[in-house]
Amino acid sequence: MHSRAQIIHLQALPGQLRQVLRHLCETILVPLCLFYLLLTYTNLTGALLAALGWAFAGMARRVVTRSPIPAVLWLSTVLLVVRTVIGYATGSVFLYFLQPTVQNFLIAFGLLATVRLRRPLIARLADDFCAFPTALTSNLRVQRFFRRVSLLWALVFLTNGAATLWVLARATLGNFLMVTTAGSFTLLGAAAVVSLLWFRRELRGEGIKLRFGVASTS
Repeated sequence: MHSRAQIIHLQALPGQLRQVLRHLCETILVPLCLFYLLLTYTNLTGALLAALGWAFAGMARRVVTRSPIPAVLWLSTVLLVVRTVIGYATGSVFLYFLQPTVQNFLIAFGLLATVRLRRPLIARLADDFCAFPTALTSNLRVQRFFRRVSLLWALVFLTNGAATLWVLARATLGNFLMVTTAGSFTLLGAAAVVSLLWFRRELRGEGIKLRFGVASTS
């Protein structure tokens, strides 16, 4: 029983949300829009180079400014390179969009493969969206939470992969992009809410309270 709750301050919530939206736009929405626009007005090669060029520009900007490169950007860029090579070699839009479907299964496997590590993959990815202090990440209950929530997110990515594959086989490109983007964001958003509520429940059990915003010095 904790007589006094430990309070840990995180970045203000609006800042957290802006960071999440920035990552989602940079790694998913903008490359998709560039690909679709260039495919519509030029050709497949132009679409492939536009999406890949955007990813490389994001990496280069961080190298030049000596900013840390988020794990999610590393992951998305490496996978995009593989997609681009396959798309260019085959000339197939279907195979190009089959890759992110397969990626869902690969990420799910990665989450399951790192479950037993002290800092599983889901914890490293979470740091890109919310920087947790050492006082939090070193807590044994928090480490156990990340191992358990890895199973939830593995299920989410398996479900997303199966649903995306089903739509890819039946819809036009425009409908595929619209339906899968909306569906994926809805699924990931719901999983994020469940994870946050679960996380806060675990922290309460450990006598830890989260506060968004800078701690008062008064």
